[in-house]
Amino acid sequence: MGLPGSGKTTLAKKLSKKLKAKWLNADIIRKKFNDWDFSKKGRIRQSKRFLKISHKFEKRGLLVIADFVCPKPETRKIFNSDFIIWMDTIKKSRFNDTNKMFVKPKKFNIRIKRMSLDFRKKDTLKIAKKIKQLLDL
Repeated sequence: MGLPGSGKTTLAKKLSKKLKAKWLNADIIRKKFNDWDFSKKGRIRQSKRFLKISHKFEKRGLLVIADFVCPKPETRKIFNSDFIIWMDTIKKSRFNDTNKMFVKPKKFNIRIKRMSLDFRKKDTLKIAKKIKQLLDL
């Protein structure tokens, strides 16, 4: 989770390969459902949608990586993830409405403060290893 442009998609894409996980991306999901509503109601609907889709994959025994902003404690509570990586790499995104509503998480497993344009394989492996340890995989 994190602001738009913080590196969520870059990291999620790489981690999903390393962990052999199903990757759910917010833009892809919104496009599939043709739902570009970023109001509070729309964001709650997106969190519920992510929860429902991820549960379908989890029931099949798959690990799921969800890549979305999830800006408020309410939307995080709805999704109720087992593991949170907070991409705290930027202070403002290009979307003022998201900047205004984004509440920094109090609970997370990993906080990434810096991410180079070329996020190294070594970095991804280190994060994947920590996820496996914490989730007992």
